[in-house]
This record gives sequence, C-alpha cells and structure tokens, in this order.
Amino acid sequence: FIENNDIQALSKATFRGLKSLTHLSLANNNLQTLPRDLFKPLDILSDLDLRGNTLACDCKIKWLVEWLENTNTTVPATFCSSPGQFEGQRIRDLALSDFQCITTDFVVHQVLPFQAVSAEPFTYASDLYVALAQPGASSCTVLKWDYVERKLRDFDRIPAHSAVHCKPIVAQNQLYVVVAQLFGGSYIYRWDTAVDKFIKIQDIDSQKTRKPNDIEAFQIEGDWYFVIADSSKAGSTSLYRLNQNGFYSHQALHAWHRDTDVEYVENDGKPRLIISSSSQAPVIYQWSRAQKQFLPQGEVGEMLDVQMVKHFKVKRDQFLCLSRYIGDSKVVRWEGQRFVEVQTLPSRGSMVMQPFSVEQRHYLALGSDFSFTHIYLWDEEKQKFVKFQELSVQAPRAFRYVPASDVQLLLAPSFKANTLVYRHVVVDLSL
Repeated sequence: FIENNDIQALSKATFRGLKSLTHLSLANNNLQTLPRDLFKPLDILSDLDLRGNTLACDCKIKWLVEWLENTNTTVPATFCSSPGQFEGQRIRDLALSDFQCITTDFVVHQVLPFQAVSAEPFTYASDLYVALAQPGASSCTVLKWDYVERKLRDFDRIPAHSAVHCKPIVAQNQLYVVVAQLFGGSYIYRWDTAVDKFIKIQDIDSQKTRKPNDIEAFQIEGDWYFVIADSSKAGSTSLYRLNQNGFYSHQALHAWHRDTDVEYVENDGKPRLIISSSSQAPVIYQWSRAQKQFLPQGEVGEMLDVQMVKHFKVKRDQFLCLSRYIGDSKVVRWEGQRFVEVQTLPSRGSMVMQPFSVEQRHYLALGSDFSFTHIYLWDEEKQKFVKFQELSVQAPRAFRYVPASDVQLLLAPSFKANTLVYRHVVVDLSL
C-alpha cells in the first residue's frame, strides 16, 4: 500500500521480481503516466487501485487500456484527467481505436558530399539509380542504389558544363539521359551496354534552347516525348519525340516568355502541359489527338512569377502547387474547366514546392533560400496542408521521393551545401 505519497513517476522496473504480490494500491498519488508493461512481472496480482491520480490518456497509456481488457485483476474505476476529449472518462471504457499513435518522421539517412540542383530517380535493368545535376562539378552524376548497404553509391558521371538538369528516360529498353546546360548547348546521351558507358548521340537545337530550366518526359499513345522549359528571352520551350534514330524536334511551345518550369498532367484522361514563366500566369496546353500537338487552353489564375508548378492527386481530385520566390505560394484544385485556389502558403525565397505521397500520406516540401524547409501533411478533414516538420536544407532546388525496396527516401539537392538523403520512418508513440 503506497497510496497518498505524492509519487509522480515510476520506472519500468519498479515491481520487477515481486511475483508473489497480490494486492497493490497506487491510489491518490500524482501519477500522470505509467511505463509500458509496468505490471507484467506481477503474475498473481488480484487487486490494483489506481484511483485519485491525474492520468493522461494519451499514447503512452494505450498499453494500459489493452492490459485492462485482458487481465483478471480487479481494478476499481479509474478516470482520465486529460486530454480534453477524454477528461472524466473511465479508462476501461476507452477503445484502442481512440488512440492515434502512429506518426512519421524524416531523418537523415545519407549525406552526399556535393552540391546539386536536380535529382531524378529511375529504374533500369531492375536496378534503382538517381541522376543529379551538379553545375559546380560540371557533371551529371549517376548514383546506384546498393541493396545490401542500403545506400546510394557512385556509378558514373557524364561531363556537363553548368548542368541544370539531367533527365533519364528509359524507353524501348534503352537508357537515355537528356543533359540540359546553361552554356555550351544541351545534349542527349545513351547508355551503351557494349562498352558500359554513356555515349553522346545528339545535340539539342541551341537556337531554341538557350537557357534551359526544367525537363519533363512522358508517354502519349505509346510515343515517348520530352519537353525542355527555356528561360531565355530569345528561346522557346520545345517538345521532342523519340523515333528509331533518337529524339527529334516535334513542336515549339510558348516562345519569348522566360519559362521557369513545365509539368505534365493528365486531367479527365486528357494529356496537358502546364508551363510557368517569369512574365505571365502559368499557361495550360492540351494535347490534340488529331493534330498530334499541344494547343493553348488557358491560364491558371492570375499569378505571375511562378517558379515551379507541380501536381498531386488525392482520391479523385487533382491539385497544383505553384511556388513563388517573392510572394505567397498557392495550392489550387482542378474543378472541371479551371483551377480554383484552396490554400495560400507563405514562401519567401522559395524555389521549390514539391508534393509527394508515401503510401496513404500526402506531403508537401516547401523549400526556402532564407529559412528552414517546411514539410506539410495533407489533412483530409480540412482539405488542406498543415505544418508537420522542419528540415535543415540550405538553398534546396528540388525534392524527390524515392521508394527503394523497404526504405522510403526523400532526396534534397542543395545549391549551397551537401545534398541530403532523408528516410521516411513510421513511429508508434505507444511503444
């Protein structure tokens, strides 16, 4: 009988070795929680009194609810003191489903000792790779996932002066890498299995692509395409199509607008491109099956100076994330014929706003040149993102989710520091 002693905490080993204990009173102390499996050593405990304590019915006490369901020990009615939704309720009446104890976390898994501005995962010959553009090192670095060490390791490098994007395309059992450079033109490489190295196979028209900023690759009706967003005043965002001999110019899009980003989206089964630029609101192009080209369809709101446009899907709803360096960034939802704003996020200094999903959870990584990266989590009830976690990434230029066997990774290329690889972990707060 150790009641009325103002006991505030117990260790997990408090009752270890007391196998013959039958009666235990902890009544009228100041216990707010109890260590997991505290009563497990008490094999023949018949009576337990916990009344008169200020027990917090949170995840740390979930084990007690389960124990009360299965024990033969007599326990007088014990009530919750907190949190608000459980205050005054009998602990025995709580259901295990009342406790939301599963959360997640992003922890540093690997540090890549170099700066980068893009990261593109791809699978080739059943192996996982990541291509990273490193303008400072004048190369496209290709890393391979080591399934034993569970790390990314060096695989190959493609020389690329002032590379801003290295886009891998695996088509018709061939691996291509489109290398976009700020100076010296842009090129396409192909992996040659005979010599196990990348071979340059063609140049990209330097008159059209003067200052590339982003590359997207996709398939329409079985044909492979890629599009390069061009951010120069004199260039043009251009679409290329793959044939037997390589990629050839298919269509010039959106000339003279200093485009910053391009995103491929399928809404209502219709292929669309959304191109953001420094000089006007993001423009929507829709694929014409008859003409085999993209035709202008309209604009997304009235937002100017959008740095990046990315899409995500929740159930049947399609959304766009529009990031801005100066001003607030936006999340908009597709409603039949247009996009409607659903959320505004403060984002001073943001160059990247990347949505991604891990199983049933939808996240948003919002980077900044002036502060921490904010990770948001989609709240289904509120139909918007809520703040979830901060990551310390200096001047991020991309975030890329990479599922690697039993590990879920988030790559964060940095313009000013090491590139970080985070691991997505599931945490049970009741343990």
